[in-house]
Amino acid sequence: MSERNSFLDTVVDRTLGNLRSLRTAWRDIAAQARDVLSGAPRPDLSRDDAEHLREQFRECLAARGGAVSTRARAADLGRTYLALNDTGRERFLRLLAEEFDIDHGAVAALGERLARATSDGDRARIESDLRQALEPPRVKLLTHFNALPVGVKFLVDMRAELMVLSADDPVLAGLERDLKTLLAGWFDVGFLELTRITWDAPAALLEKLIVYEAVHEIRSWADLKNRLEADRRCFAYFHPRMPEEPLIFVEVALVQGIADNVQSLLDEDAPVGDPSEADTAIFYSISNCQRGLAGISLGDFLIKRVVDSLAAELPHLKTFATLSPMPGFRRWLERHLADEGEALFTAGEHRTLLQVDGGSSLAALLALPDWHRDEAIAQALRAPLTRLAGRYILAEKTSRGRALDPVAHFHLTNGARVERLNWRADLSPNGLQQSYGMMINYLYRLPDIEANHEAYRGDGRIAASGALNRLVKS
Repeated sequence: MSERNSFLDTVVDRTLGNLRSLRTAWRDIAAQARDVLSGAPRPDLSRDDAEHLREQFRECLAARGGAVSTRARAADLGRTYLALNDTGRERFLRLLAEEFDIDHGAVAALGERLARATSDGDRARIESDLRQALEPPRVKLLTHFNALPVGVKFLVDMRAELMVLSADDPVLAGLERDLKTLLAGWFDVGFLELTRITWDAPAALLEKLIVYEAVHEIRSWADLKNRLEADRRCFAYFHPRMPEEPLIFVEVALVQGIADNVQSLLDEDAPVGDPSEADTAIFYSISNCQRGLAGISLGDFLIKRVVDSLAAELPHLKTFATLSPMPGFRRWLERHLADEGEALFTAGEHRTLLQVDGGSSLAALLALPDWHRDEAIAQALRAPLTRLAGRYILAEKTSRGRALDPVAHFHLTNGARVERLNWRADLSPNGLQQSYGMMINYLYRLPDIEANHEAYRGDGRIAASGALNRLVKS
């Protein structure tokens, strides 16, 4: 068994142990109020169990017995949810969504009263009543989990499940939006703590980095240790109510010059560099850790905070840049090859392609399993793929006028400049699958960040180096 598989088995065992501990803790909290503790429901939440659950929701909303009893009832509800299977959880969420939404009739009546109000006093009172009526009772129910041990993490994970269930379901989509709004308030960047993670961090946290890494897979403990050496940095955001769970983390390499190959950056056999001799910080991986926080902005401020931290620690650093993937490039190019064919290429590119491998098309060359290892083929493909990658990043936009590539959109929103395309920069299976091995550098030039951000968010203008602009226009 590989080290990674063995590790994952260990993590699963520990996760199940944590879940059992959570159920036990919430059972003990629920037991603080004698009338709260319920029997275990059937996993699929039968009709009888659903009726009992409905009554639990109502009792929790009524808040009889004060804060302790309300907290106990919330713990019992959470314990019930965790005991259900997929069918039972969907029924739990649907009951919450359908029967504890706003009272639409009351809202309409208040709207009519507001339209007829003749005095400022009446208008203010009705507006206050209307604001209260527009908050669904289910939001108040969800808020009660905030006071429970890992209750916030419970809600984050609940939203991750809701996001899947609500994709084509307007009823559940309303509940998902309510939960997202609630979490967005709790996870405002002002509440988050930026922490540097080192090799001395608790093993449980280091294991989570391996599991959550979403850009360049961490293959082993040795690989992780290499990413936390003296010439590397790893920073993560944490929330005070989830102190053992990273929300998002970024990995940084301290090097000389802007890096153009991720395999070189991740080479475990390379000597450890001296941070005092580095002039460049390369952000090479940013990973969101909590699916339930999707769509809630965390990364927008992360890089700026990390840049400030690195500049204070290592004032000799002059350049802050990324080595980033282009996850949608291959999919985009395959679609355009099917639609446009040879019209995608310049006359010179077309002649070069015809001279290799017996005159194969670009699609046929890229279909060869080892094209990137054949020097003649790779050199023939370099010019057209690089130019088209530049077009993809700088010219292809969404219907809202934003960069089509999601990673590009993230960095441009943060105020970066598109600096350089790198040929054969990531020859891992994932890198080849995403972008034919190409990667890109985004440059964070501190004096320009604000202006670049405003230009992009305002009218979609993308800041780019002169070389890249010329390449796309060629």
